[in-house]
Amino acid sequence: MSEVPCPPRVLRDYSVLADGERGAVVDPEGRVVWLCAPRWHSDAVFSALIGGGGHFAWAPVDPWHVWGGTYEEGTLIRVHRWVSADSVGECRDALAMPASPDRLVLLRRLRVVQGSVRTRMELDPRPGFDALPMQEPRLEGGVWTATGGGLSMRLVGAPRATWDPRAGLRCDFRLDSGEQHDLVLELSTAATGQRLDPDELWARTEQEWRRAVPDCSALAAPRDARHAYAVLRGLTSSSGGMVAAATTSLPERANSGRSYDYRYTWLRDQSYAGLAVAAHGPHELLDTAVEFIAGRILADGDRVRPAYTVAGEPMPQQSALSLPGYPGGSDRIGNEAASQFQLDTFGEALQLFAAAAHHDRLTTDALNAVRVAVDAVERRWREPDAGLWELEERWWTHSRLSVVCGLRRVADFLHGAQGRRCAEIAESVLAETRRRCLHPDGYWRRAADDDGPEAALLVPLARGCMAADDASTVLTHARVEDRLAQDGYLYRFEHAGKPLGEAEGAFLLCGFHMALATDRLGDRVDSFRWFERTRAACGPPGLFAEEYDVRQRQLRGNLPQAFVHASLLECAARLSDASAPST
Repeated sequence: MSEVPCPPRVLRDYSVLADGERGAVVDPEGRVVWLCAPRWHSDAVFSALIGGGGHFAWAPVDPWHVWGGTYEEGTLIRVHRWVSADSVGECRDALAMPASPDRLVLLRRLRVVQGSVRTRMELDPRPGFDALPMQEPRLEGGVWTATGGGLSMRLVGAPRATWDPRAGLRCDFRLDSGEQHDLVLELSTAATGQRLDPDELWARTEQEWRRAVPDCSALAAPRDARHAYAVLRGLTSSSGGMVAAATTSLPERANSGRSYDYRYTWLRDQSYAGLAVAAHGPHELLDTAVEFIAGRILADGDRVRPAYTVAGEPMPQQSALSLPGYPGGSDRIGNEAASQFQLDTFGEALQLFAAAAHHDRLTTDALNAVRVAVDAVERRWREPDAGLWELEERWWTHSRLSVVCGLRRVADFLHGAQGRRCAEIAESVLAETRRRCLHPDGYWRRAADDDGPEAALLVPLARGCMAADDASTVLTHARVEDRLAQDGYLYRFEHAGKPLGEAEGAFLLCGFHMALATDRLGDRVDSFRWFERTRAACGPPGLFAEEYDVRQRQLRGNLPQAFVHASLLECAARLSDASAPST
């Protein structure tokens, strides 16, 4: 294994660039330390994040400086900024858009704001998770080219660079105040010959972000809401699939074995994103979610998988690399959830289709997928499933209530016998779930064989599965808050023999769902308290991971976690309505 070129940083400090087809993770000093090419689930070209080789750095030579940065509003264009004793510089980074699945273009524009700056560029691509070095590097017409791992590389902007087989390309630049310089990196599955003009590429990228991300100024926390939408757009492929996160193997808990690959499309997660977008309006990401999920349900029926690649292909089973992994994590690729049955996937998909129908965006394929999903629920709702948290197969309460909610929502727009059938199935599922899972004291159990509190139950409560004044809604909400809340954050469930904060981090999806459920009960003030507390659990780039270590104020797990950004967006949309609680 090659020497690790970039020291690891705490997760809250990393930013992410994304163009829908892949994502790059950038450390606080502007080094790209993670990038898979050509697509999300492809092998990494830069894998320094999980202990491999490969990175793309462009930073001041003078070590006496401090870093900062920001995203340009409504985009995933990141501006890294550094200040030294006598100079200020900025490096503007983006993955060029519109993007192609077989070709990525990474843009870096250095600008000196004050003083003179000497910088060093290091480009060390190592395809195949550091297993396949680039071959045949050459400089022609001021453009560096090389090949390796099935990829062709071009770099524009560093004609004076030198190539070291052990360290890649290196070049020093000196710029004075007001000067700027561009680097353009292309990685593609075949030599393209396309123009790599930085001004043109930047203009098209800026235009695409303006087109793709709607105005969110009327929502609660408008800047954060728009940033959340930009994250969701950056994680959504032109094929329609939205990855759960850009990374793999970032630990939820140090050395606990809980490190997973999230570079795939979970149908539930994308349903959450589509529902969040629908709460704001009939925007593009609602249509892409409907199209992708309908396609998977039509193809696989009641054997639909929980997750796929963004191209709609089966997700590979979990395997290991030969890398050290991020500290406390591992080097896993693939995911064991590929073979699970998760009943609530159908429930969330049905709710998504109903939201699309509300906006008059339900396609013929989606309508056919509704019928397939209803048939699947009717055949399989009595079976144990792995549930929202992908645990052992049991009779999870949340899964049943999710499909009840979904069936009721589609019954509202399906007319005649079809609508009546959905309503009847919903009542049958609810009746049996009440019999098995409603505690004699009136609150919902976690599962038919488990009386514990469960934050997942807030999802159907927030979606209106039962009336707001139903005793089970009120009692379950109160019990979850009493047993699973600490310091204004919410945890998923209790772990036997371990305090909440020691067993795992607070689960940010649950915090936002608590805000929605609390609003449904009519307490707008307390709902905002949950919303504001939960949206504070991010690092300086404003990105959320799955979990938050409250005591250490650190992110835990892969990032950026799509369903957390989706739930922030939904809260911002629903809490912006001053006239009524969320429904």
